[in-house]
Amino acid sequence: MRRRSAEAAPTEPTEKGNGKNQTNRIYLLVSLSLFFWALLFYFHFSVIGSSSNIEKQIHLQPSYEQPQPSSSSSPISLRVDKFPLQPPKEKEPLVKPILPPPAPVATFKPPVIEEEKQEFPFVRALKTAENKSDPCGGKYIYVHDLPSRFNEDMLRDCKKLSLWTNMCKFTTNAGLGPPLENVEGVFSDQGWYATNQFAVDVIFSNRMKQYKCLTNDSSLAAAIFVPFYAGFDVARYLWGYNISTRDAASLELVDWLMKRPEWEIMRGKDHFLVAGRITWDFRRLSEQETDWGNKLLFLPAAKNMSMLVVESSPWNANDFGIPYPTYFHPAKDSEVFEWQERMRNLDRKWLFSFAGAPRPDNPKSIRGQIIEQCRNSNVGKLLECDFGESKCHAPSSIMQMFQGSLFCLQPQGDSYTRRSAFDSMLAGCIPVFFHPGSAYTQYTWHLPKNYTTYSVFIPEDDIRKRNMSIEERLLQIPPEQVKIMRENVINLIPGLIYADPRSELETLKDAFDVSVEAIIDKVTRLRKNMIEGRTEYDNFVEENSWKYALLEEGQREAGGHVWDPFFSKPKPGEDSSNEANGGGTTISVDAAKNSWKSEQRDKTQ
Repeated sequence: MRRRSAEAAPTEPTEKGNGKNQTNRIYLLVSLSLFFWALLFYFHFSVIGSSSNIEKQIHLQPSYEQPQPSSSSSPISLRVDKFPLQPPKEKEPLVKPILPPPAPVATFKPPVIEEEKQEFPFVRALKTAENKSDPCGGKYIYVHDLPSRFNEDMLRDCKKLSLWTNMCKFTTNAGLGPPLENVEGVFSDQGWYATNQFAVDVIFSNRMKQYKCLTNDSSLAAAIFVPFYAGFDVARYLWGYNISTRDAASLELVDWLMKRPEWEIMRGKDHFLVAGRITWDFRRLSEQETDWGNKLLFLPAAKNMSMLVVESSPWNANDFGIPYPTYFHPAKDSEVFEWQERMRNLDRKWLFSFAGAPRPDNPKSIRGQIIEQCRNSNVGKLLECDFGESKCHAPSSIMQMFQGSLFCLQPQGDSYTRRSAFDSMLAGCIPVFFHPGSAYTQYTWHLPKNYTTYSVFIPEDDIRKRNMSIEERLLQIPPEQVKIMRENVINLIPGLIYADPRSELETLKDAFDVSVEAIIDKVTRLRKNMIEGRTEYDNFVEENSWKYALLEEGQREAGGHVWDPFFSKPKPGEDSSNEANGGGTTISVDAAKNSWKSEQRDKTQ
């Protein structure tokens, strides 16, 4: 009954308005139908679109990001909850966070370069030079604290340092020796001492104690100093001792250094030491007991170090020439200026002079001819230094003669060099050299490359073979040029003398300062070349070592040189006294022995 009454209810309005109700019913059915199909299409295309986007996103993932499908679910169903149904407007963010970012080349290289620099432990030392507020930037020196047996103990046992000379008095006053009295007015009132020509070891070491830029941090050091008294060491054992005794201290020193962490920085190539003797005393060629000297400079480790000697080898690269000590050791700049001014104003009555002894045992020596020319000249002065001639060894007599001469003759001695060259320049006398090894290839740190500005060069053969007149040769130089050359010599004086080790000059650089700066420059160049992966010279030949310091700025290769005949070495079996060898080959073991004979001769003083 209820159902029927419910169905009968709508019939009444229909009956009242049959046309209008029919139309409304059609509209309702159509609306319902459209609504139904709209919902159907909406859900159909919405689900398909979402599935398509999910599949695209899954394909964009790296293979290692995709999960393995199981038997109960598909990959899509696993990823639906992790991605929105509606795709984002920009697809880039979906890719970038997931893919591993590529390493840009520009940002990758700098760390590699920095790592390469850090391979060199001396980079920190090089960078100190960039600190303009640090007056010691790029100048620091680290000094090894050697056991006393390598230095101070030798001074305590000074009587054994020379077979003929009591070196005890010469090691006083920080190595300067006893003061000289200015009785004849030849010297100035301060700064003059009876200095032994082989005392550079202790003088240099004591000057180093006053160096302004010492450091206890070796990583900051531009160079490392080894205060080993190498000259004193070899001197005490050259006569009457076997090679084991002669080599002992050198071997111990090298062993000690190689165990130090400072050595590892550059395997010793930033190390330097000083020896106040000629290089030939440290270059024993064999293990025969009768051979001369020790083998310090032939030890593999020592070849890495730089050794400063009063005469270096033209054929080896690990030694460098520094001036012989003179008698003048000023404590103040004013003392130097006063001396220079005095040398400018002197009246020089002699055209040339020579102080020395003949070498009758050496057939190649030109000393005999030089002495003869001095005797026969009215404008030449001679001070013979043979046995019994005490004036030759008196500092006042030597300096007085040099101060009265325009030119001072400086032929080879027992070896290439001689102290007299520096005594004469200290007196403002223009040196005359006969062999380039006497100065030009030796003291390249302290003397100008253009040797004609301060000296005269007369080849030995011009005297030996052609009997050239020295007097005539010197008279050909115009007086105005002589005046310029003498002024140049006087201006060189500060860099050729060693200041008093117990003080320091303020504005002037002495021989010590020049040497230290040169060593620092050498080590700095080497370090920069190592970083850049290059060498300082192209096709370097150690036997031509003497040539490289003479190269002009920018030159990297040493070719033929006009002085080659002076430094030619004999071939095996060839007589070293052969004149074709230019005289350079006579400077070796025999030269070293003869220099010691000269010391024996000087014993009377």
